[in-house]
Amino acid sequence: MADQGCAVTSFSVPIEPDLALVEQGVAIARAAGVQVVVALGGGAVIDAGKAIAALVPATQGAIAHLEVVGQGLPLDHPPLPFVAIPTTAGTGAEVTRNAVIAVPEHRRKVSLRDARMLPVLAIVDPALTDGAPRDVTLASGLDAITQVIEPYVCTRANPLTDTLCRDAIPRGLAALTRLMQAEDTDARDDMAWVSLCGGLALANSGLGAVHGLAGPLGGLTGAAHGAICGVLLPHVLVANRDKVSDPVLAERLDQVGRWIGTAFGQSEASVVQAAGLLADWSQAAGLPALTALGIDRAAQRVAAQAAASSSSMKANPASLDANDLMKLMEAAG
Repeated sequence: MADQGCAVTSFSVPIEPDLALVEQGVAIARAAGVQVVVALGGGAVIDAGKAIAALVPATQGAIAHLEVVGQGLPLDHPPLPFVAIPTTAGTGAEVTRNAVIAVPEHRRKVSLRDARMLPVLAIVDPALTDGAPRDVTLASGLDAITQVIEPYVCTRANPLTDTLCRDAIPRGLAALTRLMQAEDTDARDDMAWVSLCGGLALANSGLGAVHGLAGPLGGLTGAAHGAICGVLLPHVLVANRDKVSDPVLAERLDQVGRWIGTAFGQSEASVVQAAGLLADWSQAAGLPALTALGIDRAAQRVAAQAAASSSSMKANPASLDANDLMKLMEAAG
């Protein structure tokens, strides 16, 4: 951009964004007179850039606009133009209108949300994900897969999200298993598509218990979001299938089980069988158990209470209370 006559101010985002980092970015952007924000990186970078672009013109501090821990006030000025260029296949943040921000003093991750925060331009080039580290590929890939499974089985599923998810779930499972065997450019292409579909799907339907728990757990412990989602997904599928009462959603969960089973050579697998296959494969690929991520039982108890009333849980296919959530986390190690 500099060679096109633009003045460029760089800002590094080395961690999942917290409030202090976002406020630092806002201060730097204001001092430099930034007019456009471009985020090049994974979901953490895109969320940070999205929040900075939203808050630079705002007249009140970030906390006034944050959900849960703040006042949740709407932005009083339109965000700066924001461009998202993802380099991982995971969150789909390039097509969503919120940014997730950790607030350490509250031990929570919460959203800054406004319809105008949707990027004005998203450049999804799968080649930018080529050669990503194995652990990043696994965790972000499982997050992407979770974000097409949860909208498909949630109570707000609709024809648009169904069209995206029915293709993306089996495609993502096949691509991620290939990437754990060897670098594969076609699989990278597929995972970039799956991640994009996940962002579009969750923005137009909803999520569920995996993300209901992942937010509080990440805020309490700092564990990586994608890894939390990956380790919880099999156990949430089992809990949902056990508790679901809507036969349509039960069949959707069964279909997800068959897609997972097919990815591992068992096309008629039940949800319980499929969940076991996925959990075993993920562990063999290097995904740690929940406690190995630094999430102890005390954190799990706090997260279970917080998740039971979270926004993500409102669309979950089954009613899961804090005890149900605690049991599935115990099963996740």
